[in-house]
Amino acid sequence: MRPRSGTLVVDISGEKAEHYEGVYQCTARNEHGTAVSNNIVIRQSRSPLWSKERNEPIVVQEGVSLVLQCRPPAGLPPPIIFWMDNNFQRLPQSNRVSQALNGDLYFSNVLKEDSRNDYICYARFPHTQTIQQKQPITVRVLNQAPVDERKPSFLIPSGPSSSKMVLRGQVLEMECIAEGLPTPDISWTKVSGELPAKRTSFLHYHKTLRIVNVSESDSGDYRCTAGNRLGSVHHTIRVAVKAAPYWISGPPKNLVLAPRETGLLICRASGTPKPTITWAMNGIPIENSPKDLSRKVEDDTVMFTDVQSGSSAVYQCNVSNEYGYLLSNAFVNVLSEPPRVLTPANKVYQVIRNHQALIDCSSFGSPIPKITWFKDSRSSTLDGDPYILHDNGTLEVHVAQARNSGKYICVARNTLGIYENHVYLEVKEPTRILKQPEYKVVQRGRSVEFECKVKHDPSLIPTMTWLKDNGELPDDERFIVDSDSLTIADVVESDEGVYTCIMNTTLDHDSASAELTVVEATPTPAVAYDRPDAPTDLELTDQREKSVQLTWTPGDEHNSPIQKFLIQYEDSLHHRGHWHNLTEVPGTKTTARLKLSPYVHYTFRVLALNAVGLSHPSFPSRMYKTNPSGPDENPTGVEGFGTEHDNLVITWKPLSGLQSNGPGLQYKVMWRQKEVEKDWTSVTVANVSKFVVSGTPTFVPYELRVQAVNEYGVGPEPAIAHGHSGEDLPVAAPDNVQVLVLNSSLAEVHWDPVPPKAIRGRLKGYKVYYWRERSLHKHNPHHVEKQILTFSGNHSHGMLPGLHPFSLYSFNIRVYNGKGEGPASPSQQFETPEGVPGIPSSLTVTNPNLDSLTLEWAPPHDRNGRLTGYTLKYQPVNNSNELGPVKEVALPANETSVTLLNLKYSTRYKFYLNAKTVRGAGPAISQEAVTIMDEGNLLPPSKVPLFMTIPPAGEGEEEWQKEYVNGSQNYMLKLKEGLSYRVRLVAKGHSDQAPHHSEELVVTVPAVASRQVDIATQGWFIGLMCAIALLILILLIICFIQRNKGGKYPVKEKEDAHTDPEFQPMKDDDCTFGEYSDNEDHKPLKGSRTPSNGTVKRDDSDDSLVDYGEGGDGQFNEDGSFIGQYSGKSASRETAEGHESSEAPSPINAMNSLNSFV
Repeated sequence: MRPRSGTLVVDISGEKAEHYEGVYQCTARNEHGTAVSNNIVIRQSRSPLWSKERNEPIVVQEGVSLVLQCRPPAGLPPPIIFWMDNNFQRLPQSNRVSQALNGDLYFSNVLKEDSRNDYICYARFPHTQTIQQKQPITVRVLNQAPVDERKPSFLIPSGPSSSKMVLRGQVLEMECIAEGLPTPDISWTKVSGELPAKRTSFLHYHKTLRIVNVSESDSGDYRCTAGNRLGSVHHTIRVAVKAAPYWISGPPKNLVLAPRETGLLICRASGTPKPTITWAMNGIPIENSPKDLSRKVEDDTVMFTDVQSGSSAVYQCNVSNEYGYLLSNAFVNVLSEPPRVLTPANKVYQVIRNHQALIDCSSFGSPIPKITWFKDSRSSTLDGDPYILHDNGTLEVHVAQARNSGKYICVARNTLGIYENHVYLEVKEPTRILKQPEYKVVQRGRSVEFECKVKHDPSLIPTMTWLKDNGELPDDERFIVDSDSLTIADVVESDEGVYTCIMNTTLDHDSASAELTVVEATPTPAVAYDRPDAPTDLELTDQREKSVQLTWTPGDEHNSPIQKFLIQYEDSLHHRGHWHNLTEVPGTKTTARLKLSPYVHYTFRVLALNAVGLSHPSFPSRMYKTNPSGPDENPTGVEGFGTEHDNLVITWKPLSGLQSNGPGLQYKVMWRQKEVEKDWTSVTVANVSKFVVSGTPTFVPYELRVQAVNEYGVGPEPAIAHGHSGEDLPVAAPDNVQVLVLNSSLAEVHWDPVPPKAIRGRLKGYKVYYWRERSLHKHNPHHVEKQILTFSGNHSHGMLPGLHPFSLYSFNIRVYNGKGEGPASPSQQFETPEGVPGIPSSLTVTNPNLDSLTLEWAPPHDRNGRLTGYTLKYQPVNNSNELGPVKEVALPANETSVTLLNLKYSTRYKFYLNAKTVRGAGPAISQEAVTIMDEGNLLPPSKVPLFMTIPPAGEGEEEWQKEYVNGSQNYMLKLKEGLSYRVRLVAKGHSDQAPHHSEELVVTVPAVASRQVDIATQGWFIGLMCAIALLILILLIICFIQRNKGGKYPVKEKEDAHTDPEFQPMKDDDCTFGEYSDNEDHKPLKGSRTPSNGTVKRDDSDDSLVDYGEGGDGQFNEDGSFIGQYSGKSASRETAEGHESSEAPSPINAMNSLNSFV
């Protein structure tokens, strides 16, 4: 058995498979009970051989019936039968000749063409993938005397009636095969009803009736009728449908019960005949199990009453009859468990407005928990409209609105406890296409643009997709997709179609389509396009309190259809002389219902828009005055804040004249201290957008409201806004300040937060002031530059990075709010440990000699500790700037110079020097220097002379050639003869110093006359002549040998000498050609002539089994037909043709041709 698995693996590779045949059952048990599996029957598949038999030829008279029996060996599973001939081709079948379900081949009447000696029955065993073959049957049909025609009679089944039993859910197959002359036709009917059309099919030329998924309604009498022109015959098959057991309402379900609860375990099944039901507990028959007073068994139900802890078990229900059985395990778990909510905490559900919202509260507990839902403040349970509570704890909002957004609290409780879970619902705005793409007609070669403007919830990420004819857009750079449009450049006929824009978000989508029609660019007279004329005849009708109907007459379109009308208004009461846009209507409409505001003197005008532009405005309509009323809305943007420690400034966005709805607009400003005062203090003001409340406590929360009021009433109940009175400086410093030095450059400070009352404002954060008092090294200077680190928010610790090692620091901490900083905490000091030192201040090279030089340096400016020494590394550098081996010297801390001896003369060296403390080595300073070559005026290493040349002098400005000469005062140059050069010396200093050039000197190298070379004395010439002479000698020897060969001639000469030339025979032992000779004993091979064109042709009798496919793998198709058929010899055999040439054929050529053929 596999570890940690219930799988049983049996290795039968070394034993006989039949040893493992039998019935297996799996049992799984643990401390809670035992479950058992269904019986698993293992049997070995078998494909026995056909018994040896000799089939005598069958001789029949033409017109009589015939049955060829197959009788295959019994296999497991049963084989699939089919009839084929010697060529592995299926024997043709028809309504006259057909195969029965038992595999026999039936002839309603035989014909002369049925005579053959290869009627072969094949049995294919599908599990072992083997095919067995019966011995061929020979049938000879005689035509001695004509047979009279006869009415049909059944070959199978026999008699006037028969019966058949089938199980529910299986396939019912019934067959009727009749004989007669002429061949009878078969038809089927159901005596007691109709055949089930969707489940019925006819096979084998209507001789077989097949009904799938049989049910009890398919039982009854079926009649098959065989008829020809001489009469008919009937046979009735009585079908009985039985049923193995099957579940009526599913297998028993697991049951979870709390102590002292009641439950039912139901095992409801049916079958024909009616099945018997037996129960077992943990695999033991229930009558043999321990008695349990809380359990009672009644047929298909086990009732549990007042169950006790510890009575958990697995119950088995076995339903069986003579045709099968059902076995199911059900776990009855007696459990005491406090409630748990399985839905993840703080899960966010998102839904589109006006859609259904389902908020889950999946719970577990025993007894089963009761679910209760609350929203936000938990003021009341959610159990009425618009909420629906489902049995599984899910809360449904049938039509979600924005007000349904918020936090939802799911509470699960039972007798053992309570569990609470919070989730959130976000109701999003739907995605809508505001401007849909429009139908377009465009000329070929022009551009077209489809617009698709969309509105969506700003918190959702939209994705715009364009389709053409419900498929992807063509992969063509002419299609340009922008955020809200699709442009097609250089339109062609294939661009015609329906274009759809789809706007997708994670929650919803919207789409719109428009058709594009492409027309030919026909030369037409020039059409004058212009802006439309202004609309006329404006009229106001259907006048109401807050609306009016406006109608107008459109002006001339000027060959460009009007796309829309723009309606504007003037308010002569509040904004005389200013026109404002009111609304737009499509260009197909000439009337609009206008929504109006109270207390406005309206005058309207209309403008028309086409593809060219806007028309002039129409003449204004007559004035329409609306009556004043109370405000419809209150000011927005209400805020409260303080500018002083004892005031509260309340501000708002004032209403416009159009929003005032009447004269005498004022604002009722109301405030109260939050959670302290119950009554509102109010004041009414006009023509202002702020009010200052004085004498307030410092930084306390207030609730604020601002309501619009005019002479005709007050606005709606205003919403409550929140604010704070003014702030003051904090009065306390952080306590319990501590510092923890983490390393030489980082420290962590901790403090206790300042109490909110002492902050006296909105906490912004804490500031840490710190400064470096001095270095702990006596040579370093004093530092007092302060630094500030700000920690926003309610922090109680922070890091001080970038500190100097080996230093003394001071620091203090202050809290700050919106007003400023509070007092500082008492200053504290801390020391940073030593770190690695900085780079040495300088490194110079002095006193260069032939094999020595002196290095001088200054200590690092930032020692960062007590120096413990220096490390000096140096290595030589060659002229190609390649570095040599490194040498290292350790130097004490109190030294600032060193002399290096035993150096190589005239060599450039690179030096690296770094300082060390107990924490390690610091960065290194580097320098280069050169030992001198000879005595004289030695140049310092910062000015190494370079020797430069450029050929030829005065021709172009090529790059100067450089040669390093170190400190030498003379140098040998290798120059070309006959050229002039310019030469100069350059003293090169540091990279930041300009080089010093000497005066240029022109040097001319005289030309030397070239020497005359005698080629006859050159070694290469003498060797070449000797090789040529040797080749000529070898060729002469070969020619001499060829002409003196005895009795051997080329084949071409033989052809010239004989009228019927024959090639030399092929040797039998090595398949090579022998020499052509005058000797008569050498006979040519029969039939091995070779044509004079150089080709070798295979003899017609040269057959090969490969031509007949005998080496191939014969296979059978899935239906049993044989694939690997014999193939006859090809009509034309391949030949190996030689290349056409005038060259005479030779035995070697013939052999090459034969090899290529083989």
